[in-house]
Amino acid sequence: MKKFFIIIIFSVSNLLAQGEPLDSIKEAKLVKELSNIIDTIPKEKEKRPIKLYSDDDLKIMDSLLVEAKFNSPLFDTIPYVINDRDIIGNVTQIVTPELLKERLAEINASTPFNLEFNPALEKVVNNYLKYRKKYYPALMARAKYYFPLFERYLDQFEIPLEMKYLAIVESSLHPKAKSRVGATGLWQFMYGTGKQFKLAVNSYIDERQDPIKATIAACKYLNYLYDFFNDWDLALAAYNSGPGNVLKAIKRSGGYRNYWNIRPFLPRETASYVPAFYATMYIFKYAQELGIFPEAPKVFNFQTDTIQIKRTISFNNIVEKTGVDNEILSFLNPQYKLDIIPYVKKKKFVVRLPRNKIIDFLDKEREIYALAQAEDSLREKPLPKYFEMDKRIRYKVRSGDFLGKIASKFGVKVRDIKRWNNMRSTKLKIGQRLYIYPRRM
Repeated sequence: MKKFFIIIIFSVSNLLAQGEPLDSIKEAKLVKELSNIIDTIPKEKEKRPIKLYSDDDLKIMDSLLVEAKFNSPLFDTIPYVINDRDIIGNVTQIVTPELLKERLAEINASTPFNLEFNPALEKVVNNYLKYRKKYYPALMARAKYYFPLFERYLDQFEIPLEMKYLAIVESSLHPKAKSRVGATGLWQFMYGTGKQFKLAVNSYIDERQDPIKATIAACKYLNYLYDFFNDWDLALAAYNSGPGNVLKAIKRSGGYRNYWNIRPFLPRETASYVPAFYATMYIFKYAQELGIFPEAPKVFNFQTDTIQIKRTISFNNIVEKTGVDNEILSFLNPQYKLDIIPYVKKKKFVVRLPRNKIIDFLDKEREIYALAQAEDSLREKPLPKYFEMDKRIRYKVRSGDFLGKIASKFGVKVRDIKRWNNMRSTKLKIGQRLYIYPRRM
């Protein structure tokens, strides 16, 4: 068994040594072999497992999986998560333990997640309610737009609908959110993982910021993690830190598979990540009882629709001709990085608009494209006379040549030949090479 473990470590180390980043799928395939070993560990509380590896083996495992963490996607979040170390002393009791236990039991009865009362979760809930309560009305307004969209695809991929709260923990429902390491969008995809799930990223577009395409990608990744662990709590933890760190925590806990039992062995951020998810679920479900009331959203998802564009246009073109609010237009189309919707043959780029502006767009479509064309025509164009600069030749000085003769031959001036060749005098040597931009041959 130890020999088998060393073979796996060697295979993964080979990838790291070659400089190949460990994306989520590659990492999961490799560490899944380790899970076969973990399956041999007793899972019942009454029996503690024997020590399988030496301290040196465990050091290798720790080092490998820490490396995997920093090459895995989605492990960083914006500062929504509260780490245990940030909760100092006794937290003001907003919700009593008895009431929290009762409500968590109600939620737990209707979800595949494991929402059992825990002192750590109690602290997070009370901390959010004391210090962040004022932010929830605006957050809930954004949720009224995004949650129906999320639920549509979560249901399609047979993922618990409560997973919609994950996007709050990841990005606070800001589609242009970026973490300090470059994770982007509602679901915080790293660049490499976005590419892996076919999310285009270029100068004009970042589909990690596209609410629909990024949600579909997140559903695919979550399903993959669930197939791996067969547990939604562990899939949630793996979404944050990668499957390797969850497997390591299972091993170091003695083979337990309940999230709360492996929590002390997870990376610090992941240990706080799942409680933040549970606390968010609780606050949203009991918002009214907690005295939290959502702001009115500026637009609902069902009040919008899309139109495929036929040429490159800017947001300003649309705003000028349809009168749509620029802030709303940006909110509905966060995937366009420069507020420009590009046109590329064989690709369908669309603009999402409030439905009451769809008719305005169709009525003014020709005018919108004409305005874009007029703006393009104002851009300075390269002058034909400078195209000749691309016709540079190398001339070999012959016997009897002098600069005046060469300049006359090619229809240029002596001073130009000197400038093109960084010459300080007019002296030439037979065989010398000169750069010439001829105006005639």
